Amino acid sequence: KDDIKQLDDLEDKVNTCLDKKENAPDAYFQILNEITDTLFNQNNIEVHTVDQIFYEIALEYEIYEDEEFDIYNAVLNKQIDKTRIPAHVAIIMDGNGRWAKLRGHERSYGHQAGAETVHIIAEEAARLGVQFLTLYTFSTENWNRPSNEVAALMSLLFESIEEETFMKNNIRFQIVGDIEKLPLNVQERLQQCIEHTSQNSGMTLVLALSYSSHWELTQATRKIAALVAQGKLSVEDIEADTISEHLATNFMPNPDLLIRTGGELRLSNYLLWQCAYSELYFCDTFWPDFREEEFCKAIFDFQQRERRFGKTSEQVSNSIK
Repeated sequence: KDDIKQLDDLEDKVNTCLDKKENAPDAYFQILNEITDTLFNQNNIEVHTVDQIFYEIALEYEIYEDEEFDIYNAVLNKQIDKTRIPAHVAIIMDGNGRWAKLRGHERSYGHQAGAETVHIIAEEAARLGVQFLTLYTFSTENWNRPSNEVAALMSLLFESIEEETFMKNNIRFQIVGDIEKLPLNVQERLQQCIEHTSQNSGMTLVLALSYSSHWELTQATRKIAALVAQGKLSVEDIEADTISEHLATNFMPNPDLLIRTGGELRLSNYLLWQCAYSELYFCDTFWPDFREEEFCKAIFDFQQRERRFGKTSEQVSNSIK
């Protein structure tokens, strides 16, 4: 009841400011810090509760949507613990085709919009302090799609690799997957970007291209079997770490958080070995509409979870102490 009363009081304060009809958006922003401090830090009111209240006020007083999103981002940033950002976030970027169809366009239109989202989320992840961001860009199964769509995707991939974005944000670029299947010009463009960004020291952006876990595990198994056949490794010495060391992703930690957009609830042959203990986050938003506020929602949701790795809650609590 006290929380509700504080919300009512703050809403009255906003209404009083806005009733003056002068600099309404400015007045709206002036009390933002008071809202986040008094509500979130002291009373732990859920972000969605406050977001809904202020969204309604914004509509009533014709405060534009982008300004409402600024408020929302500030609210989320207030709640996110910057000391507990997941080191590795993996994303299944789903929904491009359906997003385009809803707008009466070909699927390629959705892929183009999705490419823009990649740049937006990469910059946001780097800003928050994510160390590795791995994006499921093109699976081995995607080669079975119509040839014109595959060709359009390869062309888009070639055109959308913007080194300027990587250099500006100190992002290192990497790829995992059966790259030899890609067109030669795409391979060369990707390798060039890897080399040019290799000295960057910030977040590593990894594109999973012509990738699937079945392909990756098969390749790892062949490498290990070859070592056994050559007498360099005994069967008894094969451990879980042996498999991890021979995976294409051996240069980075396993994902802490896996996000899938587009409403589907499956992993689709993506990082199956690595995601054994990843936190999973599914949302209905199609990838072209996935923006900073959605990414922050996923991070905040991740931070509310207790990661036990097979232990009990008591054991986890004691280890923290």
